[in-house]
Amino acid sequence: MESILTRENEILKNNELIKIEKEYDEFEIIMLIYQKALNSIVEKFTNLKRVLNEHYNYEVITNITSRIKSPESIAGKMKKKKIEVNYENMIQNINDIAGVRIVCNYKEDVYKIRNIIANQKDIKILKEKDYIKKVKKSGYSAYHVIIEVPVKIKEETIHIKVEIQIRTALMDFWASTEHKVKYKPKKKLSNIDSFKLYIYAKIINIINDKMFKIYKKQNTNIKDITIKTN
Repeated sequence: MESILTRENEILKNNELIKIEKEYDEFEIIMLIYQKALNSIVEKFTNLKRVLNEHYNYEVITNITSRIKSPESIAGKMKKKKIEVNYENMIQNINDIAGVRIVCNYKEDVYKIRNIIANQKDIKILKEKDYIKKVKKSGYSAYHVIIEVPVKIKEETIHIKVEIQIRTALMDFWASTEHKVKYKPKKKLSNIDSFKLYIYAKIINIINDKMFKIYKKQNTNIKDITIKTN
């Protein structure tokens, strides 16, 4: 990463996918590289969304969103981890600077997507956390995968970390609502309301399972597929 940043003007001005009209500082250049990695993953799964939906005859992937962490969020996370705030530590220690969220219908779809990620030749899985089988204390449930994505900058290829979160639509609803009520307001959430959110997460998990059982009853002839891309 450092060798690339020392040639920032040459690289960025000659890269067709990143058009530069002004001088960028070092942080902005790093973020542009993360954005390029993010764009490649979003494009890949947008294409896979169509293939999966056609094969299974329903929306396996219902939504794909992405984001780059803000400078304040990155610095805050590094301070919380007691890591000195500099670019080298940021690149090595913060795995979710670039993030993609894939939302699907059923828990079984989550694992379909995880297996597809594992079969991609151009993606390397670095770390996985299954918060579906081992739900967080708060009730949060999802599947997290940290991957490395190759990014070409002129004649060089570098590998950038991207976090992929895979959730069902019900898990996504719970997580989004929990974040809004727990972290956005100035007033601290009471212990009783925190417990209620945990119970609601349990209920959502039961609904997920029961909805899939109904779907499976009606669709017993669909086989899984293996998808590989370059």
